[in-house]
Amino acid sequence: MTEIIERTVTASPARVWELWTTAEGISSWWAPEGFRTDVTKIELQPGGELVYTMTATAPEQIAFMEQYGMPLTTESRKHFTELDEPRRLAYRSVVDFVPDHEPYEQLTVVELSPVEEGTRIVMQMEPMHDEVWTERLVAGRANELDNLAALVAQD
Repeated sequence: MTEIIERTVTASPARVWELWTTAEGISSWWAPEGFRTDVTKIELQPGGELVYTMTATAPEQIAFMEQYGMPLTTESRKHFTELDEPRRLAYRSVVDFVPDHEPYEQLTVVELSPVEEGTRIVMQMEPMHDEVWTERLVAGRANELDNLAALVAQD
């Protein structure tokens, strides 16, 4: 079953698109609470790759990563599958960081619609390999959207 998160943020679709498709933009809000994101490569085209590192910085996230034998910094890759500026983007995340689980890809589709208050964001995500990891995915994406909303509210 596809997971869906919706948010309205106080910025134009063009501004949200910029924050979602540039290294500077992604680094400013992408990381879940207690992590830092550093983009090392972005090829903004279908089939293009987004590569970034995510580093645990808060004590509770560091403890979680250590408890599950995961490194504090992980490199992540996504492959863009669709880019329709400034309305829709989609990417497949390479899930190769789950201990004792074969790597796989997970699709996320983001739709941006202008509304009176700014931009309505609808994020659809394929579930991960089990309920626990899917819940973590949804919580992480929800946190990211909260970060994005807070960032554009300061503009």
